Amino acid sequence: MPHPPAQADGERVLADLNALRAIGAWKTGVHKPTFSEPHARSIEWLANKLPEAGLTAAVDGIGNVLGTSSKAGPKLLAGSHLESQNHAGWLDGPLGVIYALEAARVLNPDPNVNGAVEVACWCDEEGHFGQFLGSRSFVGAVSEADIDAARDRNSGRSMREAIAAVGLAGRPRLRAVRGRHVGYLEAHIEQGDTLESGALKIGIVSSIVGIWQYRIVFTGEQNHAGTTRMAIRKDAGLALSRFCVAIDATFPGICGPRTVWTTGRIELDPGAPSIIPGRAEMLFQMRDAEASVIERLEEKLHAMAAEATARGPCGVSVERLRTGAPAMMDAAFQDAIETASAELAGGKSLRMPSGAGHDAQILATIMPAGMLFVPSIGGISHHWNENTDDADIVTGANVFVETCRRLLTR
Repeated sequence: MPHPPAQADGERVLADLNALRAIGAWKTGVHKPTFSEPHARSIEWLANKLPEAGLTAAVDGIGNVLGTSSKAGPKLLAGSHLESQNHAGWLDGPLGVIYALEAARVLNPDPNVNGAVEVACWCDEEGHFGQFLGSRSFVGAVSEADIDAARDRNSGRSMREAIAAVGLAGRPRLRAVRGRHVGYLEAHIEQGDTLESGALKIGIVSSIVGIWQYRIVFTGEQNHAGTTRMAIRKDAGLALSRFCVAIDATFPGICGPRTVWTTGRIELDPGAPSIIPGRAEMLFQMRDAEASVIERLEEKLHAMAAEATARGPCGVSVERLRTGAPAMMDAAFQDAIETASAELAGGKSLRMPSGAGHDAQILATIMPAGMLFVPSIGGISHHWNENTDDADIVTGANVFVETCRRLLTR
């Protein structure tokens, strides 16, 4: 009687995740910005682990790690990232890397599996220096000029300087070999509460949202806060506040069912308690899985700015800073995750869009791609309290390994 296929070693998966958690530990999470000392140590840790799966490790000139296999047959690429947001969670990124490593350890030595899992760790998914620079470099969408221009969003340090500081200066950047991989699979914590609230174990990602970001500037007149009558003021801060309220009143009538928008940063100039701000700036972001929805909202945003300028007393300008196209996940990958979930997670799965951006949307531009989610306790992410129950982590690992097996043998 044949033995059932080998599954993930849950204790090994948890041990690896906790080993990474100890690097750059901060409160109950981690602090390992891109190219920080803890991030560099995490990259080194992974490169030393990849041979356990029969993989040859390479770290390239932008900080990507790639583990490749010489085994005959098709190759499936899998992975995520190891850097974190500032003072944030321990699973955002590392979960997907360790699942990929575990799938390679289980499946690559198995003579009944045709082909192998190759492991990728993409640099700067969290955007300390730019937008998905590691995965975009791999697909050929980052130039040397882009790297020259990249600066750390907190310190202003150049990316070239950071690359040199971790000993990667002069290394070539790895590029995807078209046709080598049957596709790319990534696992991640959900970063929301849909799975937990529905007592579900696996999210099958159907699409990844597009993210469009804007700088909206309000131009008024700086003046004395005590001597300038209210009737003649041109308060840029007040104009900004009214614009935010107007967005929240207008967008619900024209958005999609899962559209979200956020004013993540507001700056007043000069920002003193006794001076009426003459200039105000807000960074505004919209997300949706349908590009047409975001385009409709952008058109309305410009119309609102024109109306506010005409009405006065402050001028309003809108500048698009970032455009990230939505990405659909491959139907065959979704089916494979669902079948594996039926076998190993009691069928407690849900097809759902991702409201956050992931490297999978970049890889999807050159190959079939898929993603699976595991629950986030309380829906918390990008915070040091981010967590997932150990049992859910192990269930997710088993579903991931089985999904990889199916994608390699279909």
